Amino acid sequence: MPSVKIAPSILAADFSKMGYEVERLTENGADIIHCDVMDGSFVPPITFGAQMVKSIRPLTSLPLDCHLMVNHPETQIDGFIKAGADNISVHAEACGKGLVSLMREIQAHGAKASAVINPETPVEALFDAVEVADMLLVMSVHPGWGGQKFIPETLEKLKKLRAFCVKNGKADLDIQVDGGVTEDNVGEIIAAGANVIVAGSTVFRAADMRAVITKLRTA
Repeated sequence: MPSVKIAPSILAADFSKMGYEVERLTENGADIIHCDVMDGSFVPPITFGAQMVKSIRPLTSLPLDCHLMVNHPETQIDGFIKAGADNISVHAEACGKGLVSLMREIQAHGAKASAVINPETPVEALFDAVEVADMLLVMSVHPGWGGQKFIPETLEKLKKLRAFCVKNGKADLDIQVDGGVTEDNVGEIIAAGANVIVAGSTVFRAADMRAVITKLRTA
């Protein structure tokens, strides 16, 4: 399995000090910065768009992982790539049969491409994307809000997805999990097959951010 990477979600950051928060993540050992983009349609809340990504891009050398929880993601790809996104994740539920072709388009424009499923979507919906994906993301909470509890059934999805990747010659493919990750459950999440760990509240509410990031990575 590929190495474990920690991708704190800036959804849990202090939006009034976003530049500072991004610099703090960079200085305290994060591997990736996860940007939760919500449009008020695919999910009820609205967070931020490509302008935020453009603003924080000069403040960190870390990869910016933009998770598009939006309808019609094909209309947003160009803006996020120009803003400096390193990876763009699109939902199978928003793309339908066009998932793989949209991922190829993202890659053709110079960014990495990932496919995402919501908790109610069978993990098999990601299987067609394995061949082309730079990463796969399994949501372990219902998208839209931070601070939710991890959905236990996600562990079986992760095991099945990792096994499928191994069987099809993609043993080193990154598998990301997003939602409800804590110091207490991250060990079993990694054991199930995830290696890119999105954590928001757990990281930003910690008294010692570096210590928590290290603990999540080495669980």
